[in-house]
Amino acid sequence: MTAAATGQAAMAPGPRSVGGMARQVVRLKRIYDEAAPDDGARVLVDRLWPRGVSKARAALDLWCRDVAPSTALRRWFNHDLVRWDAFRRRYRAELRGNDEAIAPIRKLLGKGHVTLLFAARDKQHNEAVVLREFLIEAL
Repeated sequence: MTAAATGQAAMAPGPRSVGGMARQVVRLKRIYDEAAPDDGARVLVDRLWPRGVSKARAALDLWCRDVAPSTALRRWFNHDLVRWDAFRRRYRAELRGNDEAIAPIRKLLGKGHVTLLFAARDKQHNEAVVLREFLIEAL
């Protein structure tokens, strides 16, 4: 029976379905991978320009270097997986105090898909992963 047939109000989609949609809106990709038409807005979220990538090949819509982890945090983490959980907590704290740097990405998200680009070799343990989680939670 439908909610209308039983006289109950239809329930709004829960966080799980909203999160699933948000995951489709915010994507991750290495900057060394080819640009694709379904990338949507391409945003580099590294503080430093990636080696060996021309600006033409990067096909960026935006470079948000100020949304990247601080230099001190980036150097401290140094892609040491033992520090991953602490890095995530510290970077999220930096993001909470950095609305101005996040605002351009949020504006792009209001228009459609966004692909966060990063240079790190490790696809599961980098700043873009943390930033994506942070943005999805805010959607």
